[in-house]
Amino acid sequence: MRVTSKGQVTIPRDLRETFGIGANSEVIFGIEGGKITITPKHDKGRLADRERLDRFLAALDRLEGSGDQTMNADAVMALTRDR
Repeated sequence: MRVTSKGQVTIPRDLRETFGIGANSEVIFGIEGGKITITPKHDKGRLADRERLDRFLAALDRLEGSGDQTMNADAVMALTRDR
């Protein structure tokens, strides 16, 4: 995809249809993980879902490496059974 001298790009039709971006729609640009994102401004539910997902992924990142790697599935089941 080519960027014009004015910084414009054309959003492919299938993406516009999928995300409900019509003519004269407003969009929000963002940066996530070093990538540019574009979200329809009217889609507050999708933004809320994305924010929840981002918080969940951040929690998983904080937990990474904190588990006991020596435990197998049977040991985990024994610890969590009958709670």
